[in-house]
Amino acid sequence: MKNFGRALLITIFAIIAVSLAFGQGDPAHNPVTETHSEGSEAGVHPEGVAVPVLFALIVVLVVAKLGGDLLERIHQPAVLGELLFGVVIGNLALIGFDGLEFLKYNVSFEVLAEIGVIILLFEVGLETNIKEMMSVGASSFVVATFGVIAPFFLGWGVSAFFLPNDPIYVHIFIGATQCATSVGITARVLKDINKVKSAEGKIILGAAVIDDVMGLVVLSVVTGLIAATSTGNGEGISSITILWVVAKAVGFIAGAILIGNLLVPRVMKFGLRVRATGVLLSIALTVCFLLAFLAEKIGLAAIVGAFAAGLLMDDVYYKGYVDRGEHGLGELIHPIAIFLVPIFFVRMGLLVDLKTFGDPSILGFALVLTLAAIVGKQACSLGVWQKGASRLAVGLGMIPRGEVGLIFAKIGATITYAGAAVVSPSTYSAVVIMVMITTLVTPPLLKVSLLRGEGSLKKGQTA
Repeated sequence: MKNFGRALLITIFAIIAVSLAFGQGDPAHNPVTETHSEGSEAGVHPEGVAVPVLFALIVVLVVAKLGGDLLERIHQPAVLGELLFGVVIGNLALIGFDGLEFLKYNVSFEVLAEIGVIILLFEVGLETNIKEMMSVGASSFVVATFGVIAPFFLGWGVSAFFLPNDPIYVHIFIGATQCATSVGITARVLKDINKVKSAEGKIILGAAVIDDVMGLVVLSVVTGLIAATSTGNGEGISSITILWVVAKAVGFIAGAILIGNLLVPRVMKFGLRVRATGVLLSIALTVCFLLAFLAEKIGLAAIVGAFAAGLLMDDVYYKGYVDRGEHGLGELIHPIAIFLVPIFFVRMGLLVDLKTFGDPSILGFALVLTLAAIVGKQACSLGVWQKGASRLAVGLGMIPRGEVGLIFAKIGATITYAGAAVVSPSTYSAVVIMVMITTLVTPPLLKVSLLRGEGSLKKGQTA
């Protein structure tokens, strides 16, 4: 750990030194604002277009891997390290260094982050088996339902209390950020303590997957309502508007799956006749980007389309490619995700403004929102029917918001209502704090709950 700390400090100082050499720490001369007007006028490609993106990738990839390694050394998810280090480099201006401020505003870098989150949700969809999701039983479905409803209304209430002057749509969106559970974080804890096949493990994982699908539907409905009302001449929310948006969100996912299951096998079979390399990956990414594009065009979030695309890619459809010696789709997508997904999380950290916590009310909002996020998920325990299964463990396993909460917050920061962002910078920072705390507290609490229950059972058997 001592050697790692030394390497970390050297890396940070190296990044700052290069930034100073590059732009002298002055936003007026940094890579994003520096122009090459002479080259542009002469018809020469301006090198300033590529240079800031290349420099951003250098900084972000190094920071992401160091941050991820540091957090994994203390048995925490790598995503927290990426997020935390993003917060650090995004707030270096507080100590007088603004050479990395351009990272927040570079459009090309933002596009890479957007593609990263699309790839992330596509990968989550790939790992989600619809048949297994349907077979986990009514208990997981009820657990997921309680795990969406209770946090949604608690988040709405907390937002209404702390932000009384904001429109109702802001409160609804804050409620939506509370809904989904991070499957990956809970799954990793269960795997570490060999509890994946336990009654609690099956319920938690099944419910978390269903929870994510429900969360995406809620997100689609909320963003659809905001879009509809912001262009509806101020008429507000009508029952017809709500029903239409719900039908559109559910219909898109269901329609994509039904139609995709008819078309994708045929496309995959045709792809086997093509002699070019990388056909499977090209088809998969085309379907992913197509559904993400269509989701955006009908007023839903692109990530909903990417998730639906992942659900379509059943192993059976590309078995022919594997049989002839090619890699499976998961193996092909994973390296792309390793490159692009950390860019998204580091950028999410970059956008956190620590100055907003100078206002005690914002800090209070963040802490109460976190409490609501934890308490709300304990309603999940009401859906546990199996004998011998720990209700407390199930409730704790559903707490972490992880990457899903960040995605929701990011979308809220980019959509507007009445000319202002639905999620303001201060509210965004509060949501990020909630995500970080819920992600940090879950692993130790879940381990203690499950292992203590195991210890009590063994003690009872020996008595």
